[in-house]
Amino acid sequence: MRRKGGPLETLRLLVPEQAVAAYRAALEPQSLSVAWFDAGGGRCLVEAVREAGSGEAALELALALAAAASGSAMPIERAPTEAGGWLLHARTAFPEQRIGRRFVIRGSHLGTKRTAGRIELMVDAAMAFGSGEHASTRGCLLALERLAWRRPGRVLDLGTGSGILALAAARLWHRPVLAIDSDPDAVRTARRNIRANGLGRLVQGAPGEGWKAPAIRCARCFDLVLANILARPLAAMARPLSRRLAPGGRAVLSGLLARQARMVLAAYRGDGIVLVRRMTLDGWTTLILRAPFALRARMPAETGQGAADAGPQDLAECRRLPY
Repeated sequence: MRRKGGPLETLRLLVPEQAVAAYRAALEPQSLSVAWFDAGGGRCLVEAVREAGSGEAALELALALAAAASGSAMPIERAPTEAGGWLLHARTAFPEQRIGRRFVIRGSHLGTKRTAGRIELMVDAAMAFGSGEHASTRGCLLALERLAWRRPGRVLDLGTGSGILALAAARLWHRPVLAIDSDPDAVRTARRNIRANGLGRLVQGAPGEGWKAPAIRCARCFDLVLANILARPLAAMARPLSRRLAPGGRAVLSGLLARQARMVLAAYRGDGIVLVRRMTLDGWTTLILRAPFALRARMPAETGQGAADAGPQDLAECRRLPY
């Protein structure tokens, strides 16, 4: 949703944690900013900032679909929000962040400032798709720090949002990174941040619905997969991730609450994926997983079947990939 200069409002919904994905998908196309927070008791608070009165019919339809998909029809609270106050809050609430021993994240409003011994990542504090403040994002960055010695050849950031994890991986290893998101606004945001960080030659932001994205279907196996999403989608994609992870490759999964880790791990163990490390920050867990070292059957994309199934636009996208 693009900013047109009208008055803003904040929408708030208290939803079961399993319904967050459905309501997030409903609100993001209609909003400037969407965030969600653990409210305890198996519930999450979802907040969206949007232009007041715009696209009401589309919003009502999207919320009705989210309620039907999740089985949870939740009341919505609306409050007026000052445009200047919203942007000021976004900026003042986003100071320089030092994460672990290697990373520092700075909002674009702070300007460039080199920090000795650290990898600097610049993101727009006004964007809605991740600034590194959430514990799940910090957990992923700490996981990258722990994997720094591995130097993976092919990296995938699935559900990239602002692109912050893709940027971190590219800066850390100077390797090509494919950054995928199903939300066109997120892809545009990621591409802006990629350009702002001067990483256009290493990081490619591309649209696509998860593992069905043309860029993924045309690529080979990945040595490292990053996915900071939510617990249920992480569990649901266990099979495609396991099949696309190179022998001995790592996966960093986050966006799950500590009590959901067992459910997610159970989904992956059936495919021989093993737990390397579990880290928990502020109630949010990040998992580092490893694929078996034994060679597997070749993937469809490696045998040419994936490219054969792709259309002309998909093939054009494939030819631009550095994989």
